[in-house]
Amino acid sequence: MKRVSLSHAPCPVARALDVIGDWWSLLIIRDAIEGVRRFSAFQSSLGIAKGMLATRLRALIERGIMTQAPASDGSAYRDYVLTPKGQALHLVIAALRQWGEEELYETDEAHSVLVDKHDSLPVAPLILRSADGRTLYWSDTQVQRVGD
Repeated sequence: MKRVSLSHAPCPVARALDVIGDWWSLLIIRDAIEGVRRFSAFQSSLGIAKGMLATRLRALIERGIMTQAPASDGSAYRDYVLTPKGQALHLVIAALRQWGEEELYETDEAHSVLVDKHDSLPVAPLILRSADGRTLYWSDTQVQRVGD
């Protein structure tokens, strides 16, 4: 099946998935957030084929999520770094991580956890809030079109 572009969809979720929707891309972004910079390090961390990794990195660069920069160690290699647009996905990755921690592990099952660098304590659960600060649940929101 040929991939259909959602780049002009009226839904922001569909457009976001068009840019970063496949799981390899999300895992590459996760690794970049955690400090991975080199092609070989992404490959080693993910166990992904070179061709697949090259394709995903190229797409992330084309979509403005990542860029290439001279290697931070001064070598001839190139580093892959998140752009500000890519860095903004940290909240998305954190939300997926917290959902996974809550819903996909048994109480005593080993897994990683996101912690605050300042005090090494787990990050508090992300909460959707209204403009006036109230906690919002799925049943408290609705989608409204703008610009029609």
